[in-house]
Amino acid sequence: MAREDGGEKVMWFLAGVAIGAAVGLLFAPKTGRELRQLLGQKTAEGKDRLVDAGREIYDRGREIFEKGKDLADDAAELFERGRKAVRL
Repeated sequence: MAREDGGEKVMWFLAGVAIGAAVGLLFAPKTGRELRQLLGQKTAEGKDRLVDAGREIYDRGREIFEKGKDLADDAAELFERGRKAVRL
């Protein structure tokens, strides 16, 4: 079964975006002050996106955990019923 590792892909994507943005800014015809302001703005936007992505990954992990817990509870209940049936 193929395992999808979306978190790693997202990290590589974000790293590529950051590198591309940095190279683009270095070659942009702007003054130092304008460039610093733009870098500050883009850094804040990137931070917000990372926080949102982190929350989304956390929420998805929580959903998977809850599903796994429910599955384990169902399996334990089924096992207990089978054990009682064998005792009869």
